[in-house]
Amino acid sequence: MNVEINGARVFFRIHTGIPFLGDFPVTETLVVSWIVMIIITGLCIFLTRNLKVENISKRQAVAEWIVELANNFVVNNTGGHKYDKLIPFIAALFGTSLISNLISLVGLRSPTADLSTEAAWAIVVFIMITAEKIKSSGIGGYLKSFTTPIFVMTPFNILSELATPVSMACRHFGNILSGIVINALIYAALAIVSNRLFGLIPGAVGRVLSQIPILDVGLPAVLSVYFDWFTGVMQAFIFSTLTIMFIANASEG
Repeated sequence: MNVEINGARVFFRIHTGIPFLGDFPVTETLVVSWIVMIIITGLCIFLTRNLKVENISKRQAVAEWIVELANNFVVNNTGGHKYDKLIPFIAALFGTSLISNLISLVGLRSPTADLSTEAAWAIVVFIMITAEKIKSSGIGGYLKSFTTPIFVMTPFNILSELATPVSMACRHFGNILSGIVINALIYAALAIVSNRLFGLIPGAVGRVLSQIPILDVGLPAVLSVYFDWFTGVMQAFIFSTLTIMFIANASEG
């Protein structure tokens, strides 16, 4: 039995091409996620060095501006300072999502194009929402909420509760992955058009130019402004907004 298991592991490693650290698979998503964390940690260290009370540097001004944005974001979405303790978490969530979304601009595969990334975030948020509901109404009140307005609605209420993390994860994942797929299709289509168009030129010049994806320069860069920059920023904003609003609403429900 052990031989079969080991053989299956060897077969899996060879045919998937995924490197392993012991029995732990080191995927591209995992590697890029660590790169994102290193970038965020480096930025935090860089922006918070040599903080002063007076005559602050431009670097400190940027750091204070980010902190103020995070404070206002949470306060404006919750209507007060009750959830100020969540400001660091929301800021970290937004920063991680933003950099993960935009890192594809440097040729790396975005970790948020892997559903497991958003699923992990959504599970953490779901646990926080559930904890807030239990803290607000107690375990009995939380369980009783599934039977309202009538007992027969219990299965539907449970499904509705579970739908929260699923919808959050799939929304973020779907938008980021769709942008990557559309960009890849545009690049491929323009490369084919470039090959066919310049292939019409007779002689060696046509053969050389047809091998160069000339049409890939220009239009994909313009579309990247939307699919990478705008969509990446908006998805980070939406995910963070839904997180703080769900947690705030949990204490009121």
